[in-house]
This record gives sequence, C-alpha cells and structure tokens, in this order.
Amino acid sequence: MEKQIKELTLMLLYMTSWEEDEFTDGLRRSWKGYPFSTLDALSEEDWIRGSNRSKSVYLTEAGIREAKALMKKFSLMNNDHSIQDKHGKE
Repeated sequence: MEKQIKELTLMLLYMTSWEEDEFTDGLRRSWKGYPFSTLDALSEEDWIRGSNRSKSVYLTEAGIREAKALMKKFSLMNNDHSIQDKHGKE
C-alpha cells in the first residue's frame, strides 16, 4: 500500500504543478498538502526537493519523468504527454 500511496502522491504533485519563470531547467513547483512521511519518501528518491519550512516542493527532472511514466501506467496521459480526461479525451 505504501508504494501505491507514493506513486499516487507523485502523480498528484505533477498534475497540480506549474512552471515558474525562474526555473530554466524544466523543474516544476507544487503545493505540498500531502502526508509528510510520503513527501519524505519522495524526497529520498530525489523526485522532489524543498525546504521543510516551505509550503511547496520542486519536482526534479527524475520526478517529472517518473510521474509521467506513472500517468501512462494508469492511462492518464497520451503519448504526447497531455493529460486525458475520464473519457480518454484531452
């Protein structure tokens, strides 16, 4: 169950993330309203980074790749990396 929670949390972090102008290397930011134990596990995998004092985290390139792979695994993303709705449409 821990693995599924970690996978789903990473996907949700990615799906609710945004790009900021200050990042030139493709990193994305997301609010961290998830259990700290799960965020810690994602950080240990180097999929996210951020300060304990911050209200948001950064998804690393590896985290973005993993999130996209998980979204494909769960049929939530098209081949062009756009997110599908519940009817399989963009």
